[in-house]
Amino acid sequence: MSTFDDISQERQRIADRLGKLDAERARLAEQLTELETTERVLSRFSKSASDMPRRRGRPRSDASVPSGNGRKSRPRRNAQAVAAKGRELSLADATLRAVQAHTDGASAEEVRNYLAREFEMQVRPNHLGMALQRHRRAGRLDNRDSRWRVSADAGSAGGA
Repeated sequence: MSTFDDISQERQRIADRLGKLDAERARLAEQLTELETTERVLSRFSKSASDMPRRRGRPRSDASVPSGNGRKSRPRRNAQAVAAKGRELSLADATLRAVQAHTDGASAEEVRNYLAREFEMQVRPNHLGMALQRHRRAGRLDNRDSRWRVSADAGSAGGA
């Protein structure tokens, strides 16, 4: 019976080894799946980061190095300094005055140029349009033939 015992022991040893190999294979298959997933994610991010152009002028590494070309950077202004510079008028008041200054009516672009020239206000077109429309809804301005005019009611009342 020693031959049968030897055979059964060998079978048991091979079965144990096979079980360990199956467990190792399952663990490696799981790791492989995780690595493939990670690789797909990283490839998406690396493509989008390298394919997209930078929106700013200089790369980040240059920004941390002081420039030796002698240019001075302009100091930033806080909101109070910008407001005190010459914006004693609100956009609404300045818009109304700009339209009043044009006796034959003014296009939106003419109003915008007037604000830039007289009040030193750089106004985005959509903000100017909203201010003009607010005045129109309030009855202070009329829009005829793509030109803004002071309405007859607001002109005779003396305005703001």
